[in-house]
Amino acid sequence: MRKVVLPELGQGIDKAGVSFWFFKEGDQVKEKDDLVELTTDKAAFNLPSPCSGTITQIFFHEGDQVNVGEMLCVIEE
Repeated sequence: MRKVVLPELGQGIDKAGVSFWFFKEGDQVKEKDDLVELTTDKAAFNLPSPCSGTITQIFFHEGDQVNVGEMLCVIEE
């Protein structure tokens, strides 16, 4: 089980908004697949999967704000 967290974003940015999930719970992902599009006041970016496996749980949904270090989803390897 791999916990996917919002990483440090730098430049004093401590949160990001979830714009779009490329997968849903139960979907298979491969390492480096784009998981989720996130936005800050300054930029939009995609967060890649750290491993291959199945997304078993998504904690934040489109429109939600996520703080750095919070868990976005769980991937069962």
